[in-house]
This record gives sequence, structure tokens and C-alpha cells, in this order.
Amino acid sequence: MDRDKFEALVEKALDDLPAAYRERLTNVAIIVEDFPPAEMKTQGLLLGLFHGVPRTEKSVFYSGLPDHIFLYQRNIEAISKSDADVRRQIRDTLLHEVGHYFGLNEDELREI
Repeated sequence: MDRDKFEALVEKALDDLPAAYRERLTNVAIIVEDFPPAEMKTQGLLLGLFHGVPRTEKSVFYSGLPDHIFLYQRNIEAISKSDADVRRQIRDTLLHEVGHYFGLNEDELREI
């Protein structure tokens, strides 16, 4: 899938977030890259990553650089069998990383 189409699906997934969450998603950049950096060793394919300070750990006086949510296009495509699978995986990965932005840990995210 070309990058423009993939990014359009990411935009759609962002637009589909519940308004209560979308409105609180501030000072965060959503970035699409082909793969994670080579130095990031994981036990499986890394589909996305939240890099920053969770919202729950910021004070009202926090004025740092934007947080980042990375989506790794080629890894998402590698586990998807169709365009519909890509859309679903983008949504699921984005929701997972947004959960980290809001301070949820892996166990809490599994319960949702």
C-alpha cells in the first residue's frame, strides 16, 4: 500500500476516536514510518510505539516537546492479509498507543 493511502487510513482512525479522547489528545505527533529503528529489539513485530510522557504524569505546567506515536507501516502490512486487515490493525495499534498516552499499561490495555 502506498504511504498516502496508509496515512489516510491513520487519519480516518484518528477521526473515529471518541470525541472525549480525541479532544484530549494534545501535543502529540502521529508519525508513520516503514520500520522501527534497527536498535529497537523486540520479541515480535513492533507495530507501533508511544514515545513521551503519559498524560497522567504531566502537571498543568508541563510545556515539553510533543509526544510521538509511531505506526510502523511495513510491520502492520506484514501481519495483514487484506486492506481491511490493514485498516483494522491501524485502528487497533493506534488505540493501543493512545492508551499509553493516557497512562494505561499493557495489562490495563489487554482488559479493554
